Amino acid sequence: MPAPYPYGETVRILRTGTSPGRDPRGQPLPGPDESFDLAGCVVTPRAETPQVGGDEQQARDTVIVGFTVYAPAGSVVLTTDRVRIRGETCEITGFPGDWGQSPFTGTRGPVQFAADRVTG
Repeated sequence: MPAPYPYGETVRILRTGTSPGRDPRGQPLPGPDESFDLAGCVVTPRAETPQVGGDEQQARDTVIVGFTVYAPAGSVVLTTDRVRIRGETCEITGFPGDWGQSPFTGTRGPVQFAADRVTG
């Protein structure tokens, strides 16, 4: 079944538009808010396995670091966006991947992206 998924979640893409200039100290001014909702997404937890014997491994095998999101076909998600999932703000990690058209059914696949939890 192609996206949007009827029992999927709505996530909010947090996007800031292009900076209109700089302040007197030379810092870029924030651009306009261009945020929007993406309905019908599949959201799954994303785990990372620490290196065996490393400092991060403290008697555990995996650590949930964020989410993998499968958004409806044609969704425009940028690496500079942030995303709000289940009340948590996450950063998009890497490039979103468009699954393209299925050679078996001809339907478009989802746009997949990784979202890391923001801490600190």
